[in-house]
Amino acid sequence: MQNLNAVFDVTNYGVEGDGKTNNTAKIAEVIGLAEKAGGGIVYFPPGEYVSGTIELKSNMTLYLSAGTVILGSENREDYPMITSDTLEGYTRGGHSGLIKAMNAENVTVTGRGVIDGRGYNWWGEPKNEHRPRAIQMFLCKNVRISGISIINSAMWTLHPVCCDNVTIDGITIKNPANSPNTDGINPESCRNVRIANCHVDVGDDCITLKSGTENDLLQKQYPCENITVTNCTMINGHGGVVIGSEMSGGVRNVVISNCVFGGTDRGIRIKTRRKRGGTVEDIRVNNIMMSNVFAPFVMNGYYQCEASPDDMELFSLDKRPLSDDTPVFRNIYISNVTARNVVASAAYLYGIPEMPIDGLYIDNFVAEIVGSDEEIREKPIMAYHAPKTNGEGFFAANVRNASLRNIHIDVKRGAALTLENAEDVSVSGLSSNTEEAEIKVSGSKGVFISAIRANSGAKGLLENTDGSDAVISGCYVGENQKEVF
Repeated sequence: MQNLNAVFDVTNYGVEGDGKTNNTAKIAEVIGLAEKAGGGIVYFPPGEYVSGTIELKSNMTLYLSAGTVILGSENREDYPMITSDTLEGYTRGGHSGLIKAMNAENVTVTGRGVIDGRGYNWWGEPKNEHRPRAIQMFLCKNVRISGISIINSAMWTLHPVCCDNVTIDGITIKNPANSPNTDGINPESCRNVRIANCHVDVGDDCITLKSGTENDLLQKQYPCENITVTNCTMINGHGGVVIGSEMSGGVRNVVISNCVFGGTDRGIRIKTRRKRGGTVEDIRVNNIMMSNVFAPFVMNGYYQCEASPDDMELFSLDKRPLSDDTPVFRNIYISNVTARNVVASAAYLYGIPEMPIDGLYIDNFVAEIVGSDEEIREKPIMAYHAPKTNGEGFFAANVRNASLRNIHIDVKRGAALTLENAEDVSVSGLSSNTEEAEIKVSGSKGVFISAIRANSGAKGLLENTDGSDAVISGCYVGENQKEVF
């Protein structure tokens, strides 16, 4: 019979909280007792407990009281290797997480304690993905992570894979800003995930939604879907909320709301490339404050990492034949976003020509672009052909069926909005401080521009470099300005 109220105080079973004793085997014994009892609470009173992988079972709560610290063992053998034999179709392999569950139900990690992965013992490893995650769960149902703090993760910090019904509430994650690939929360191929009231300060992307690469045979079977991210603060890292680049199983039905990003390089970041496949669709972003970001919005169909610049099948700027592994971005809604002290550009969106970003709706966006007097650290998107930018406006290439409304951009240089190879785009209520053109268009058709008053210092409303199909209605330019030039 299950006794889910049973409490197993680990110190009653020989586990030492002295910060020195390796408790890996003793903790496993306590877990075994709880499993035999049908579940219960594995309780850690205040103390510092050294351990390798702690594998939780069904109907089990790991409770870390205030003053408790779990210290990741420095012995690599304390983190069993996960292989494709261990988990069929899991092609990445690597060491098990410090806290782990597999094929379990009703699993909770909670309390006010700390998990310290002591990742500095691992950050020099040549194979990043072999490093243990702080918390890693595979094929689990009804998972709850709440209240705890996690620091110094060796790799991605909180990584549920192919899980259903996951709640992550009120946790704090802190990894050094220069720690490699220490993403915060990475639901991969999960469904029904709620992330709320969290503070994430890491060395890579803060929250990332993934669903495997073209080679990830397990994850790509499951889309990442029905995800909410709300009331979170995100500091440092390479992105606030990121989708991809692993997205072969697809990512859909995502709501990101009421969050604050500070110094996250990019704010909302979506990335993929040809041959990866998968569809990113029905994404809603609302009520976001950003400051000191490199670019508030990035969508990149030419993600370059771990690929050769010579692979023109991936990185050609010409149309390629459509196939099952052509990635898709569509139906993305962004509203009520303010971004201050932006360095590179207001947005940098670059779809692939054979499958443009389709269905992009941005409403009520304010961006203060300050640029940098120093050399730009990197490009706004990680694509071989993308130029470095500094203090520029909103750039979009290979987009269709888009609506851009009520946007104000203070730029340092260039047009407020640049459209390349765009189709059926409506721009209304744009304002800026530019001294160039408000809008620059090339290679486009079906561009409809309305309700815009050109900045008094601008050259005019529209720079149409190649006679693109554009219609202007209800706009105002000054006596010494041109509507189109």
